[in-house]
Amino acid sequence: MKKLGLIGGIGPESTLLYYKKLVYSLQEKVGPTFFPNLAIESLNVFEVLAFCEHEDFEGLISYLMKGINSLIAGGAEIIALTGNTPHIVFDQLQANSTVPLISIVEATKKEAQRQNYAKIGLFGTQFTMQATFFKKPFVEAGINIVMPHADEQLFIADKISSELEHGIVSVETQKQMLQIVQRMHEEDDIDAIILGCTELPLIFKDTILPLTTLDTLDVHIQELINVICN
Repeated sequence: MKKLGLIGGIGPESTLLYYKKLVYSLQEKVGPTFFPNLAIESLNVFEVLAFCEHEDFEGLISYLMKGINSLIAGGAEIIALTGNTPHIVFDQLQANSTVPLISIVEATKKEAQRQNYAKIGLFGTQFTMQATFFKKPFVEAGINIVMPHADEQLFIADKISSELEHGIVSVETQKQMLQIVQRMHEEDDIDAIILGCTELPLIFKDTILPLTTLDTLDVHIQELINVICN
């Protein structure tokens, strides 16, 4: 099996989930004593968000490429970013990398196509919700992406950075997030909601939703397992 390198820390909570789910899923597939050849380069999610906030994408590329090159030097044959927002420069990173990068956006789009979704809501950081990098592949595939209202986007983005990135799950935040999902389900007639931040599953864990969620973290992990095993 190929050695996988993860750019972690973007954010830290999701990095833990990537590691655990990759190991357990591969053990189910291969056997209970199997552990994948895996390396993690942990970066700082708040530095990533600062680069995005200042639209310093060259700085972001340079910062992420240092981590990618470190993983390559350690023998990684496949690399993945454990966050959605850094995919804003995915194409540039792939162009500068000597090994393949597996896109969380592309994996999620493929899953949406497999499920025959036509209209999907998107939750994520402000950059993920407002930039075109996440929406464009879906639109090109004929899938309509619906955004929360502007004030809802600000609320979601704030709770991601101020709570979820620190591992904080507030009951009140959970309640308000569920209300946004319910409104979009009723008013926008969406088929599903994309959890376009790898920390968002924390807030929707053990909740009952009126529609299906596309958990980008889980979808990405399944794609990585397929690539590693092949």
